Amino acid sequence: MNTSLTAADAVAVSDSPSDSDLDYVVSCHLPTPWATFRLHAFVEPSTGKEHVALTLGDIADGKPVLSRIHSECLTGDGLFSLRCDCGPQLEAALRMIAEEGRGALFYLRQEGRGIGLVNKIRAYQLQDAGADTVEANEALGFKADQRNYKLCLPMLQHLQISTLRLMTNNPRKIAAMEQIGMKIAERVPLIITRNPFNDRYLTTKAVKLGHLF
Repeated sequence: MNTSLTAADAVAVSDSPSDSDLDYVVSCHLPTPWATFRLHAFVEPSTGKEHVALTLGDIADGKPVLSRIHSECLTGDGLFSLRCDCGPQLEAALRMIAEEGRGALFYLRQEGRGIGLVNKIRAYQLQDAGADTVEANEALGFKADQRNYKLCLPMLQHLQISTLRLMTNNPRKIAAMEQIGMKIAERVPLIITRNPFNDRYLTTKAVKLGHLF
């Protein structure tokens, strides 16, 4: 799949001060409401950050793998915030993988599009005062999106995945995966119902960050 984004666009999203080195640590079974996944733990030696992948079925057979690259969102994933679409996207992705009986979800510890939890709460305070999600990050001295998708490469290599059917609304994520050598066989939309609390957030992601809704 080719995107209209330039290599510079992809670098702007995937580059960060951290490198892409990850050490695989351990795996276990993880029962969920949708299926019993395999949970694989990885650690960044340079930062100590821990990242995980959830897999289901035979994903090392060379066929395109239904996949989701999901950045940590404590407020949405764990505290059920209505300000974003993160929690519903996480649940929808796990459900879709379970229904297919095969797939992978990569959970990256990159809270707040890479600015961290406390800074995300600072950004929320600015949004409460009228800023949108991009303006708030930039007002705090950050880029609109500081996530490093190169972290996925050692995880994908460890799991022997080379081709993705990527669940995403973000063309920059597709470009970043292609930049690290992954083949994208298909973009699978993850459309979440809007509510009064996330409507402006989703509109800003579409207008300023190029997300497809």
